[in-house]
Amino acid sequence: MSDVVDADELLRRIRRGRDVAAEEERVWRERAQSLTATDPDRAREAAERARTYEVVGAVLTEIITPGAITVPEPGAGGPVGPGVRRVT
Repeated sequence: MSDVVDADELLRRIRRGRDVAAEEERVWRERAQSLTATDPDRAREAAERARTYEVVGAVLTEIITPGAITVPEPGAGGPVGPGVRRVT
């Protein structure tokens, strides 16, 4: 990773990463649904992987277009717990 890249190339790479994350999320969600009835443990693992790719895609989207993703309020299904705080 010693190549110097310009802003346009960096943006292309981030978009490509976001697209890959979206595709992987779709694949893992489908796998989780297909395994739910036969293998709940593997279905749970597949759902966790899908969620991971979802988060990666959301982070990359936020880099490309800041403010495009809204974060729900704590208590309304949003992030809560130790170490999570709302910044205004």
